[in-house]
Amino acid sequence: MPEGPELHLASRFVNEACRGLVFGGCVEKSPISRNPEVPFESSAYHISASARGKELRLTLSPLPGAQPSREPLALVFRFGMSGSFQLAPGDALPAHAHLRFYTAPPRPRLALCFVDIRRFGRWDVGGEWQPGRGPCVLLEYEQFRENVLRNLADKAFDRPICEALLDQRFFNGIGNYLRAEILYRLRIPPFEKARTVLVALQQHKLSPELTLSQKIRAKLQNPDLLELCHSVPKEVVQLGGKGYGQESGEEDFAAFRAWLQCYGMAGMSSLRDRHGRTIWFQGASPARRNPREHRGVLRTEWRTLHLQARPLPADEAHSEAILSKLQPSSPRGLASSRTQKPPQLLRKGRGGGDGQPQPATNPKASRLTPCLWSPRAPWRLSRRLSQLAPSFPLPGLGSPPVPP
Repeated sequence: MPEGPELHLASRFVNEACRGLVFGGCVEKSPISRNPEVPFESSAYHISASARGKELRLTLSPLPGAQPSREPLALVFRFGMSGSFQLAPGDALPAHAHLRFYTAPPRPRLALCFVDIRRFGRWDVGGEWQPGRGPCVLLEYEQFRENVLRNLADKAFDRPICEALLDQRFFNGIGNYLRAEILYRLRIPPFEKARTVLVALQQHKLSPELTLSQKIRAKLQNPDLLELCHSVPKEVVQLGGKGYGQESGEEDFAAFRAWLQCYGMAGMSSLRDRHGRTIWFQGASPARRNPREHRGVLRTEWRTLHLQARPLPADEAHSEAILSKLQPSSPRGLASSRTQKPPQLLRKGRGGGDGQPQPATNPKASRLTPCLWSPRAPWRLSRRLSQLAPSFPLPGLGSPPVPP
């Protein structure tokens, strides 16, 4: 997935590939793309790009004398999981080229294409960076560091550090492989609470007696987490490649694969975070909770019913009729009158110890905790609820008749 370094490599590629090229005509959008149309037409214009975090801005600037006369237009791209830019011949467009900018004649026609195989990428007309994203970890390091340390009280830092590093409000440009490499270098457990990891950096200041060169050397030798959020992406940008180098195919990614130390490497552990992304780290995986025990806790807390029993009518014949309605058929046939107990004898005494039915002392004050509904044994629920009001609806059994 493209992260901050990939967006900066893409902007560098666009500026180098489009230098000296004159584009003309309309901007062409793929009919299957659900992104907005780009209402731009000019007989001659230039294209330039800049990046900030995980966003790229493309600026279309008409040349003097171009027709029709109009102001420059800017588009902001987010690459999603597979977005990239390619420069291709106009008659041999790459697959999944969802936005195309064509060069003007008389030169051979070329097309700058936004290619997105999975179609998760987006572009917005207007050129405004997406609101809510923090300063760029690559180009705005001082603002980025201040923004994180000033907002440590935010609830985002209650989460594990591996999840907080993906919050673009504070770590604009950090993605999945970058967080793995950063945490690995500092030997920080990925599931440590983010605030616990970062709060110590608020008091971390170098001695004022050190010279500038000594301070730089100290930071290079012992970088903290926020410094690595700036320097590690810079290393990836310096590697180049990633589809924007001179090489093509698998060779273009060779330097990046050799650079990786943790992400996807043999011997590393991996788990999925709550967003479904795989986090790679060194060491044993944290202990997981027993799923069966977890379900039992949820069932106890959320699904157990506590119902207030109500007195049944005094007419015993009417009570017998209600019981016969609630009691479903058993595997041996219909329940007979000999197996039906009077309502007042259906509660078992807790202190007798002999397992024999005991009379209920006060049906009005009794509280029942019925077992959960089970399609295998519906008779259990009906027997336990026999003291409830006749109007109480039972799942799967319908509503009993209302007494006169």
